[in-house]
Amino acid sequence: MSVSGNLEFLNDYTVQEDLDEFVKYTCGYNQQRDKKIEYIIAQHDWNPVYEAVLPKKPKSGKDEKREGFMYPILRWPLMFTASICLTVVAFLYLLDRMYINCYEYFIVWRGRPALLRQRLQDAKTFDEWKQRARDLDDYFGNNEWKLDPVYDYYDYSLLRTVLRSLRIHRQRGEWAQLKSTLDVCVRSNFAAIDSPMLYSRTYSGTKKLVEDYIDELAQCLQVVIDKKLYPPQERSRMFEYFSHNYGRTALCLSGGASFALYHTGVLAALLDQDLLPNVITGTSGGGILAALVCTRTNDELRHLLVPELAPKFQSDIGSYIDCAKRYFQTGARFDENVWARTCMFFTRGSMTFAEAYKRTGRILNISVIPSDAHSPPKLINYLTSPDTVIWSAVIASCAVPGILNPIPLMTRGPSGKLIPHNFGNRFKDGSLRTDIPLGELRTQFNVHFSIVSQTNPHVQVFFFSPRGTVGRPVSHRKGRGWRGGYLASAIEQYLKYDMIKWLHVIRSLELLPRPLGQDWSSVFLQKFDGTITIWPKTKLKDFWYILSPPSNERLGNMIAAGKAATFPKLDFISSRIQIEKLIEKGRVMDRLSTLGTSIDGDVGTSINNQDMDISLESATVNPNDIAINQPYTSPTP
Repeated sequence: MSVSGNLEFLNDYTVQEDLDEFVKYTCGYNQQRDKKIEYIIAQHDWNPVYEAVLPKKPKSGKDEKREGFMYPILRWPLMFTASICLTVVAFLYLLDRMYINCYEYFIVWRGRPALLRQRLQDAKTFDEWKQRARDLDDYFGNNEWKLDPVYDYYDYSLLRTVLRSLRIHRQRGEWAQLKSTLDVCVRSNFAAIDSPMLYSRTYSGTKKLVEDYIDELAQCLQVVIDKKLYPPQERSRMFEYFSHNYGRTALCLSGGASFALYHTGVLAALLDQDLLPNVITGTSGGGILAALVCTRTNDELRHLLVPELAPKFQSDIGSYIDCAKRYFQTGARFDENVWARTCMFFTRGSMTFAEAYKRTGRILNISVIPSDAHSPPKLINYLTSPDTVIWSAVIASCAVPGILNPIPLMTRGPSGKLIPHNFGNRFKDGSLRTDIPLGELRTQFNVHFSIVSQTNPHVQVFFFSPRGTVGRPVSHRKGRGWRGGYLASAIEQYLKYDMIKWLHVIRSLELLPRPLGQDWSSVFLQKFDGTITIWPKTKLKDFWYILSPPSNERLGNMIAAGKAATFPKLDFISSRIQIEKLIEKGRVMDRLSTLGTSIDGDVGTSINNQDMDISLESATVNPNDIAINQPYTSPTP
C-alpha cells in the first residue's frame, strides 16, 4: 500500500465541536421525551422512591381507527388465515427452488461444463473471468448466436440500418447527415439495446451487431468532440439534447446491515474498470459505502476498498450486557452519538452534500423516511439539502427501530455551527419503505439506467431468473430453455406471485400490527431491482454477524464475492457508460461559451438551467480530473 493510502487510514476525521452540537440536540430530544414519563414519588416505605413508569406503546391515531365493529372482530382471524396460507406457499416455493438447484447441479453441471464453470467462479480478475467466460461460450456454441443478428428482443433491422448510416456519414465527412442520424439514435434503449435479454444468452458479450453499433456510436461522438465540427452554441444544444434523451446511470447500494459490506467488492470491480457512475445512492448500510465513494477521488478509493478497511467499521458499543442495558433504557441497541464518531471517517469529517459534490463530482443520495408512519420518504442530496452534514443522513438511514433511534438531520448553519434540519424532525432507515429510490432519481437527475447492488437477505427469495440473467444464461439447451425445465419455472413463478398476493392482502386490509411503532408491511412490497441487479453470493453464517463489524479476513472474502458477482455485468455496464461519458464530455467542452445563453425552442434541452450547470460540473470522464479548487456556489434547494 502506498504512503497516501496509509495516511488515509491514519487520518482522524472526527470533528468534536460538531459531535457536541449533535449530542446537545439528541439529549434535548430525549429530555423532552422523558417529560412525558410519570414518576412515582413513593408508594410506601418499602418501595423505591424513583420508580419509573414506562410510557405506553404507540397506538393508532383516532383517524386510523376503523369504523364499525367488524374490523376488530375479523382482524386477527384474517391475519391468522393469511399467515397460514403464506407459510404453506413459502414452504412449497422453497421445495421448488431446491428441486431446480438439484436439477442444475446433478444433471446439467457435470463433466467438462462443471470444470469450465468452476474455473469461471475461481477467477480473481475481470480479465481472467472474461477469458474463461469465452471458453464456456465456445463450449456451448454461443459464438454462433453472437454472429447472427436476428433476435426477437431488439430491433436488429433498425440497428443495422443506423449502423450503416453512421459509418458512411463519418467516413465521407457528411457532418449534417451525421448530426441528423445521431439525433435519432442517441437515446436511452434505442432499438431495445438496453434490454437485459440481449446479455442473458451468453456469458460474455452480446450480439456482434450491437457491439459494432456501440463502437461506431462512440467513434462518431468522439469525432464530433475532437474535430469540433459544429459552432459552439449548436454543439452545446446538440449534446444537451443527447444528454436529455440518453439520461444518466445511477448506482444504487441497498441496505442489509452487515450484508451491505458486499457492496465493497461491487464498488472495487466497477472502479477497476473505470465504470463508477456519477450518481450514487445508498440506503442503510449501503449509505455508509456510498458516502465513502462520493467523498473520495478514484485514487483514494483504490487504497480504501481493501480488507484493511475493516477496523474502520468498529464502534465502541460496549459488551452484550451494555447493549442489553441500553436497549431497556433507550429502546435501541446502538448509541447514535458513538455511531456519529464512527461514520465521520467514511464522510471525511463533517462534509456536507454540496462539499462532497464539489470535491469529487459524484452526486451522493441518501434515502431516509420520517419517524412518523405516513410522511413521504426523503432523498437527501446536494439539491434537496446541500448544507446537510452527510454523517447525520447516513446514521438516520441506518436507524432501524430497535437497533438505532430516529436521528435528526444536522445542517451547517450561517454561523458555521450545526443546527437541526427540517425543524428538528427525526428520520430513520429508508429501506423500510424506499430501499431503491428510482422514481426520485429519475425526477431529480434524469436517471434512465440503474445498477442495483442488492444485499437485503429477506428479499433474496423473490429473485429468480427463469430465463437467465445478464452474464449467466440458462445452463441447458444453449440458453433457450427454462431453469429446471418449463414446469418447474412455471411453478416457481406462480408460487412467488401467490406469496406477494398474500403480502398485499395483509397490507391492504391493515392486518399487520406495528411493533416498535413501525409499519413493516413495505419491507417486502417495494421495488428492489433495477435495469441490472447484482446479487453477491452470501453465506448462511453471515446471519450470525449481521450486526457485527467485520474482521479483515471476512471483509476480504466479501470483497471477493462482490467482485465475482459484478464481473458478469461489466460488459453490459460498459456499453452504457462509455456512451454516457462521451456525452458528458461534450457538454463540458463548451461550458464557458454557453453559460447564460438561451436554449429555448429545443425539445431536447428542455431541462432547467440549474440541471444544466449540475451536469456540466459533474461531466468528467475521470472524477480525478475535476478542478477541486474551483469556486462553488451552493445551489438553491
